Amino acid sequence: MKEGDLSLRLAFDVGGSFVKAGLVHIESGLVMGETLRRPTPAGAAPESVLELLVAMARDLPSSGPVGLAFPAVAKQGVAWTAANIDKRWIGMNVQGHMQARLQRPVAFLNDADAAGIAEMKLGAGRDRPGTVMVITLGTGIGTALFVDGRLLPNTELGHLEVRGKEAEHRASGKVRADLDLDWVEWAAAVNEVLEAYHSLLWPDVFVIGGGVTENWQHFGSLLSSRAEIVPAAFGNDAGIVGAAMAAVQLGR
Repeated sequence: MKEGDLSLRLAFDVGGSFVKAGLVHIESGLVMGETLRRPTPAGAAPESVLELLVAMARDLPSSGPVGLAFPAVAKQGVAWTAANIDKRWIGMNVQGHMQARLQRPVAFLNDADAAGIAEMKLGAGRDRPGTVMVITLGTGIGTALFVDGRLLPNTELGHLEVRGKEAEHRASGKVRADLDLDWVEWAAAVNEVLEAYHSLLWPDVFVIGGGVTENWQHFGSLLSSRAEIVPAAFGNDAGIVGAAMAAVQLGR
C-alpha cells in the first residue's frame, strides 16, 4: 500500500463518542488495513477534534483529497448545526480549517449522508428504486433520504419529535446503553420511530446502520415496518466509505 496510491482515499467519520478514520479502496468500498477508532475529545471542542484528525491522518499516510463525515448540517464547507458535539462548531468553515491543516482538498458532508452514499452506491441500497431511507443508530440518530438514487441532503430527522421527545432521545444506540434497555424494549422504541418516519415519507426501504448493526442478530428480527428493513452492508464503516466516495468527486 503506497502513499501515492490513487485507488485509496483517506476518510474520517466524526461522532459524539468516537472519531474513526481509514483508507478506503474507492472501487470496492473496503477499508484497507486498520480502521482507526479514537474517543472523541471530551466536549468535542473544535481545536481538540481538529488536532485529533491531523494526528490520525499522520497515522494513515496517503495523498489526494480527503473525506470528512460530520454530525452537522453541512453546506458549502460550513457546519450549521452541531449534534452531540460542541456548539462552537456552528457557523465554522470546517472544510477550510481541515484543508489548511492537511494542505489537501477536503470533502465535508453530513455523517448520515456519507453513510447513505456508501450504502446506495455499493451497499444495501444499491440499484434500489423508489424512496430509500438510511438510518444510523449511534450516539444520536442520523438520516439520509434518497429518491431514485438521488440524495436530499441534511435531512436531520433524528430530531423529529416522536410522542413528545426527539427521535434520537427515544431510540438511539446511546439511549439503549444509558437506560440499559434489553433488545426487545429498545426495538419497540426504534419501531415507534420507524412508524413516524413512514407515516411522513412512505419510504420503500429502511437501511439500518450505525454501531448497533454489530448486534443485528439480536434485534434485526424484532424490527417491523410497512417498509422493507435491511441492515447496512458497510455497518459502522459506512460513514468512512461514503466520505471517501465524496472525496473522489474532488478529483484524483
